[in-house]
Amino acid sequence: MPDSKAQQVVEVRAALSHALGAADDTLAAAESAYEAAVTRRARVAAAARERRIRLAGERDKRLREIDVQHERDLAALAGAAADTAVLAAPGAAGMPWDRWRATPAGTQAPAPELRVGRLLLPYDGEVPALVPLLDRGHVVIDGDERIGDDVVAGLLLRALGSSEAGRVRLTGYDPEQLGGGLAGFAPLAPAGVLTFVGPGGLPALLDELVDHVRRINETVLAGEHTSLRELAAATGRRPEPWRVAILLGAGRADELSRHERGQLDRLLRTGAACGVHLIMRGFPVRPGAGIEVVHAAEGDAARLSGCGDLPVRLDAGPPASVITRTTRQIADEVAAGPAPVALDSLLPEHEWQQSSARALTAPLGDSPQGAPVHVTLSDYPPHALIAGPSGTGKTNLIYAWMGALAARYSPAELAFYLLDFKEGVSFARFAPGRRDPSWLPHVRLVGVNVNTDREFGLALLRFLAAELRSRADAAKQHEVTNLAELRAEDPTGSWPRIVAVVDEFQVLLSGRDAVAAEAVDLLEDLARRGRSQGIHLVLASQDVSGIEALWGRPALVAQFSLRIALPRARRVLAETNPAADTLPRYHAVVNADSGATEANRVVRVPDAGNRERWSELQHRLWRHRPAELAAPRLFDGDAIPRLEDSPEFRRFTRADTVAAPVVLLGETIDVESRSAKTVLRRAPGRSIAVLGTRVDEACAVLGTAARSLAAQFTPGAAQFSVACLDTDAGAAVEALRPYLPAETGYFDNDNVDSLLELAAERAEFGSAADKPWFVLLYAVDAAPGGSDERLRRIMRQGPERRIHVIGWWRGAALLRDTLGGAGTRTDTVGAWVALDVHGSELSPYYPGHGSPNWYPRPWRALHFDRSVHRGAEVIIPYGPS
Repeated sequence: MPDSKAQQVVEVRAALSHALGAADDTLAAAESAYEAAVTRRARVAAAARERRIRLAGERDKRLREIDVQHERDLAALAGAAADTAVLAAPGAAGMPWDRWRATPAGTQAPAPELRVGRLLLPYDGEVPALVPLLDRGHVVIDGDERIGDDVVAGLLLRALGSSEAGRVRLTGYDPEQLGGGLAGFAPLAPAGVLTFVGPGGLPALLDELVDHVRRINETVLAGEHTSLRELAAATGRRPEPWRVAILLGAGRADELSRHERGQLDRLLRTGAACGVHLIMRGFPVRPGAGIEVVHAAEGDAARLSGCGDLPVRLDAGPPASVITRTTRQIADEVAAGPAPVALDSLLPEHEWQQSSARALTAPLGDSPQGAPVHVTLSDYPPHALIAGPSGTGKTNLIYAWMGALAARYSPAELAFYLLDFKEGVSFARFAPGRRDPSWLPHVRLVGVNVNTDREFGLALLRFLAAELRSRADAAKQHEVTNLAELRAEDPTGSWPRIVAVVDEFQVLLSGRDAVAAEAVDLLEDLARRGRSQGIHLVLASQDVSGIEALWGRPALVAQFSLRIALPRARRVLAETNPAADTLPRYHAVVNADSGATEANRVVRVPDAGNRERWSELQHRLWRHRPAELAAPRLFDGDAIPRLEDSPEFRRFTRADTVAAPVVLLGETIDVESRSAKTVLRRAPGRSIAVLGTRVDEACAVLGTAARSLAAQFTPGAAQFSVACLDTDAGAAVEALRPYLPAETGYFDNDNVDSLLELAAERAEFGSAADKPWFVLLYAVDAAPGGSDERLRRIMRQGPERRIHVIGWWRGAALLRDTLGGAGTRTDTVGAWVALDVHGSELSPYYPGHGSPNWYPRPWRALHFDRSVHRGAEVIIPYGPS
């Protein structure tokens, strides 16, 4: 038992000792682990401290980088905002006042936003503060009234300076200051750009603006576009100006009636789309789309509703000198009228594609709404009257109309006959010239500088009357009544519509003489019957009020139902139609109902007078002309024709025998380019007398006669004798020598007796078989005494023996003396050419008991041949070669 206990004690002690050792080991291990943990903890804490320090450094570095990038981004955004502002408000819309000037944009450019100040952003740099107005919305100004007035003035000046003159129209309502708030813009009032409304005029103004919006929606936009801005972008044209109403109410808003408030709300809602904009002060308006509110205040306290809470520093108002200079310039430009559009706007996409069988239709220009205004010549309206004072664009309008027609109708469809009675060559460009050989292919005749040659106008009317008879005969033959039916029945015929344009036509009808009387009769017949046969008259004048010959024939005037009135034209429209009184430049009233007010159409006429643009069109059409088409006849009243250009002279061929030689004397004043001539047959009276004191003209007629005769005979086949009895004619006789046969005899006062003696002897005893003998006598009345009797024998008996006298007498009475004095028969002279001899002096040589209606004028002559003429004809002597 004791052993057991002792053993147990030992075992217990051993176990305790073992446990103590294990505990010591565990303690030592724990202490070692503790020390290691403390060491590790210290290292971790140190690492954590180092990490925090490093992270803090990285954080601070990144924050610095973010700040730098933020500043860069803000600067970039500021630059982009500034660039965008420059694009949104270019030129006058955003330019500072110290260097401000008007920079009107074209009609196709969108309306800019307008600068009122600058935004104050938390960084250096300036970004303009812009307000959308034109084509965008309305502006309401509250706050400081003085600063608000500066904002109004700046907005108005920038809007005016950014658009073409007259494209922004202002209406001012300023009951408190009676317009004084807009006094700087007063120069615009006389030009109609600014209109002031009185203190009681607000209701009428609002009603008028609402009506304007309604009209734009109904007639201009017409459901095709949502706004004028969209229409302008789609078509390139803005048909209506902007209307800006400045309403400076100063408390008036509380007094608005229900109707006025309703009208104002309508304008705020619908006006901007139709170009109607409001700038209001003293009219509290609820915020809404398209309404910009400007809070006017000093310094940084100003605000724009479109910029949130960003502070704005408003610009000072524009200097008074800048406002005055700009408004006066705009007023002057508006008074001068808008620049015309280009001729190209009238031209079709494809040329010469239309038929004129039933009508001629072409645009003359654009209406105020931008739509083309077409003008028609047909059975109704058949003829046109154009009127406008000098400088209003009458010639330009004719050019525009001709260009539009010529581009649409080929020369087989349309023929022009052009006559200009004023001094000038406005129609000469349509005919070949020395520098430009091209011509308008449709033109058949051009007459310029014919103010003293009314006979040429009469010749044109006679030609048209003959053409009318020809067409009427063809219509009868085909049993039709008008041109369209004739062309259908006779498709191979040449039946173009004819348009005869006579500028300053009143010259043709002036005076109470036979020319005017016959011209009126022909005009009336052409106007009445020409419509059905495709002959149309276009008569133009600076003022038709004084044309008694025209207005005395109401039936004639009634045929001209198409009336075109240029600015300030008188009496071309109805007496009660004043539409032309207020027309701007480059505009016209087109009226197809004889001038009745309700038929008015206003047209803006393009610049068709530009020679470069017209030349481009004419050359293009000329290159496509038919090969067989001849150049038009050009009659220039100031040009002296040449014998070499005469078709008759060029057709002469030399022969040994000529039964009836032809004497050319000058060019007739006629539609056809032909020579006045007298045929020297073997018959009594076949002598020619030239009468007058003008040496150069008389020598020209005799020289032409001699040259034309010499061109018909081979050398030696005819005898020529020339007697110069006036030393002033010596140079002309010498110049004639190269054109006459070498054997031609030349005589003077010393030996002319021998010439007359030989000619008289042959006239009495010669034979018809003898070769022709042409005796040219210069200044016959200066022949020595006793010559008259021999001359009478030669002139009385010579023609039957082929002796013909072509003589110049320096007066009609002197010829009568040569023939035997008063009471003597004058039929021995069968043909004569009168120069500076009045018609009353020619009665002895004229058939019947009258005398020709002739008043001498430079380088013109009157020709009469009793064997062919019923009346005398005016001719132009051929000039030197």
